Amino acid sequence: MQVVKMILIIVDIIVCLALIVLSMIQSKEDEGLSSTITGSSSNNFFEQNKGRTKEGKQKRWTIILGIAFAIISIALAVIYPI
Repeated sequence: MQVVKMILIIVDIIVCLALIVLSMIQSKEDEGLSSTITGSSSNNFFEQNKGRTKEGKQKRWTIILGIAFAIISIALAVIYPI
């Protein structure tokens, strides 16, 4: 059981570091109030195919790593009861 705990801790640390790095390198997507005032539309080719771009892939991996981090943290909490 100790081996499983150590593996989960190591994987949790790796996922945590990868999540931090991915979060830091992502560009800010928030257009803010200026897009509302100017009436800019997000219905263009880039927005429709955003999942295939570098930013779309980064966002997808950030979500995947966030879910993995939560699941591993819950598993560690179950293994290490207070």
